[in-house]
Amino acid sequence: MKYIGLHIPDVAEELRAILMLSLADAGFESFEETESELLAFIPETLFDPEKANKILDNNKVRSTIEHFPDKNWNEEWEKNFNPVEISEDCYIRAPFHPAKQGYRYEIIIEPKMSFGTAHHETTAMMLELMLKTVITGKAVLDMGCGTGILAILADKMQASSVVAADNDEWAYKNTLENIAQNNTGQINVILGGVKEIIKSDFDIILANINRNILIEQMDDYSRLLRKGGLLLMSGFYEADLPVLKEKALETGLFFDSSIMKNNWVAAIFNK
Repeated sequence: MKYIGLHIPDVAEELRAILMLSLADAGFESFEETESELLAFIPETLFDPEKANKILDNNKVRSTIEHFPDKNWNEEWEKNFNPVEISEDCYIRAPFHPAKQGYRYEIIIEPKMSFGTAHHETTAMMLELMLKTVITGKAVLDMGCGTGILAILADKMQASSVVAADNDEWAYKNTLENIAQNNTGQINVILGGVKEIIKSDFDIILANINRNILIEQMDDYSRLLRKGGLLLMSGFYEADLPVLKEKALETGLFFDSSIMKNNWVAAIFNK
């Protein structure tokens, strides 16, 4: 998958969060901050120069564009990928890291270019919420599964069934590889979006995507979730939570609680 990076220099600290919110709404998936600049990444196929320039102009900042060609992203990750511990219960590592004793759950992730390695706040918070949720015996759906990390933890927590879905072929293949790495082959992986999910009456739906898609698919989540079920969501900022609460309420989903790290939020809704 080819990516485009926007290098935005000399961004004031108080403006960075606003810029990231606006660019995330325009499809930018991740951000890297240094003392001198903000770097925003978006898949080449989703890049809309007119929309990006409007955001930059409105905030009176300039940028330069860098094209990132297809390459061995796994090799790049190996240079920087460190194991992650979640709530002292879950240990996430790559295949080239040694195993570590003393954790209830160990997850092996071959990250490649898929989203979901627990290094990002949203994935870490989703895992944290899952570890506090009763998943044993529950039917679980992981929408936009990325690496499959959430689906894999659900299986390890003894969910009765797990469906993982992503419309990105790279993520689909990566999820299958990670399922094999973790001996969780009973997970049903679907290449496609929420409309391809036939089964309904899920007990738990996991959706770590972005604000716009969460809003767009909220009706589907409510349709697929049984009464009394839980929706765990992340991929959005604190400022987005009121909008998501309002949309959820329209679909029969009620806000329960949320946690936050560095302006990112993960929330639980119930039906």
